[in-house]
Amino acid sequence: MTTICIIGGKLQGFEVTYLAHKAGMDVVLVDRREKPLIRNVVDSFQCFDVVKEPKKLRELSEDVDAIIPVNENLETIEFLRSIKDQLSCPVLFDFDAYHISMDKKRSKDYFNSINIPTPADKPSSPPYFVKPPCESSSIGTSIIYDNAGLEGLDPSMLIEEYVEGDVISLEVIGDGTHFAVVKETKIHIDETYDCHMVTPIDNYPEFRKISYELAKNINLRGIMDVEAIDSPKGLKVLEIDARFPSQTPTAVYHSTGVNLVELLMQAFSGEVQEMDSVSELNYCIYEHLLLENDILKPVGEHVLSQGDEYVQFHASEGLEIFESRGENKNSVFTLISWGTDREETEKVRQNAMEMIIGHFSNEQEE
Repeated sequence: MTTICIIGGKLQGFEVTYLAHKAGMDVVLVDRREKPLIRNVVDSFQCFDVVKEPKKLRELSEDVDAIIPVNENLETIEFLRSIKDQLSCPVLFDFDAYHISMDKKRSKDYFNSINIPTPADKPSSPPYFVKPPCESSSIGTSIIYDNAGLEGLDPSMLIEEYVEGDVISLEVIGDGTHFAVVKETKIHIDETYDCHMVTPIDNYPEFRKISYELAKNINLRGIMDVEAIDSPKGLKVLEIDARFPSQTPTAVYHSTGVNLVELLMQAFSGEVQEMDSVSELNYCIYEHLLLENDILKPVGEHVLSQGDEYVQFHASEGLEIFESRGENKNSVFTLISWGTDREETEKVRQNAMEMIIGHFSNEQEE
């Protein structure tokens, strides 16, 4: 049996674990925290800091088939780069691509160098979209509607034109020469600009071409996520992230059957098969919901990651539910619903929500 080691026990780690299990693989988690969020969904857990105890990692690498970093701690990433040639298995990560993607200014320079359309920098009039240079996802972002809002702004912050439209995403996996552009998804965001839902969208040739060029021009060997705005002004690329993402890979898996963990393994063991397009087998809705006063409310994934443990709540054909639990906080649920079309999937989703509310209502009555 194939066994992979993941370094990091939060949501990126859950995504890899979920897909690895779908592919029949075992997962060993390494995390320096004693109680990482996903410790109860992996096959085994070793608590140590890879930076402080590299010997343990070297020994572990003899017993696993691959290591996947699933954290964004720069010290850890840089250390893994320095030690990767001493390990007995491959590290499935493109450190050069990550160096570009981790810095939004560096990424923007890369986009401009190959004529990738992006929101304009330092526009002359509001609204402005402001974001920090090195934080992932929505952390630290805001919309400023007047010039007064720019006063006192940290000079390191990026200021771009605010572009309205759907936020869309694509994963690309490369072997350094060949690049598989997988499945387009829509990122549904909440009022804090955090993702609370992912759904598949139709084949988007222009977006696929742009994503392919972004991977090809850095000779990607690993996985990269491309995020863009589909706006009335045209497609505008927001950012790239050269690390395994959370949320979208599971939506891709249930809507197309393509397993990005398997594809990533292939990138380091053979040749990646390029894809002109990917057909949908099912429709899928992947979402996070907070249960509060017997009502389920959409929440971003940052709320989910604040829990103490993440466990499976329910599993049946077309539906899986995971629960993030924590002391003195309401439960947050991840619902993964899929079916032959959107209508069927919505029915599964509604039944799931009723199941959750009913379960906790009965508990209170008892």
